[in-house]
Amino acid sequence: MFTLPRLTVIIPFAALLAAACSPDSTGPSNSQSSSSALLAHRKGGDGGGGGGGAASGFTVLGQAAVSCTDGSITGAVGTFQATPPGAITLVRCLAGSTHIGDAAAIAAFNAFLTQYDALAPQVGDCDLAHTLLSTIPASTSLSPGVYCTGAALTATDVTLTLDAAGNANATWLFKIGSSGPAGTGALTGTNFAVLLANGAQACNVNWWVSQAATINTTTTPGTVFQGNILAGAAITTTGGTLNGNAWAGAKADVTGVRVGDVTTTGTSVTGCANAGKGHGDGDEDDNDDGDHDGHGGKGHHDHDKDKHHDKDKHHDKDKHHDKDKHGDDDRNG
Repeated sequence: MFTLPRLTVIIPFAALLAAACSPDSTGPSNSQSSSSALLAHRKGGDGGGGGGGAASGFTVLGQAAVSCTDGSITGAVGTFQATPPGAITLVRCLAGSTHIGDAAAIAAFNAFLTQYDALAPQVGDCDLAHTLLSTIPASTSLSPGVYCTGAALTATDVTLTLDAAGNANATWLFKIGSSGPAGTGALTGTNFAVLLANGAQACNVNWWVSQAATINTTTTPGTVFQGNILAGAAITTTGGTLNGNAWAGAKADVTGVRVGDVTTTGTSVTGCANAGKGHGDGDEDDNDDGDHDGHGGKGHHDHDKDKHHDKDKHHDKDKHHDKDKHGDDDRNG
């Protein structure tokens, strides 16, 4: 059996020096040039999806460290912090490009922070029908939409089916826990399988988590967790497959310090290059369905256009009719 050697990624000294001299190396940037344009505007109060802009090019993002053992990561891997303490450790793990505190990783992490804040739970996000219990029943099916928990969410030996009902643009947004520095709520899944039905897409599923996310596959080989994880603290996966991005360490404590690494062991992670299209409202196509303004949107405009067209058509018809009538009168005379 071919075994990949242990690999610890080290960036050149010049890049380290540049990162050390950059104000971004001590904390997330407040520069509008790096993140303000990346904010996905909240649509109908539901928020955007799992990230955009610079962040969407990264499958895994950690505050200081990323570790992958006996697994794979399809896509770029990055940390906000430069070395030290930033580090990416790959042990028998195949991964895409690595970025330890470089400009690309910093821009991506700042975009992630912006997206994380935009998706934070707000009053009125979920009605009773879209409020989940702290423990998901063993077999559950959910239609597209925004779902909330007021605290932690635990799923043990659970199969969650996301049913798009034939709409490939359907989206799901799960908000686990509460927002703010004092907010709580972790996501813990053990043999937690997420199934996609009737056109549902993994990259249209997003999990906002107030604290840590832990997904373990212990007794069910081949278990697949679907969707992008945006965690306030650490992300840890063991076994199974993650179809989606894993971004950790967004939440600052009361002192402004962020902590959140990504650790995967025996997990196959495949990222979403275009994460962030989902708003959780179940309809993310580019068509105006005529229900977003007081006059029915584009449908109203087309209706008016059709009315004018019909009016013109009848007018032309009347003119031709009058012309034919006069012609007949002249011939009869």
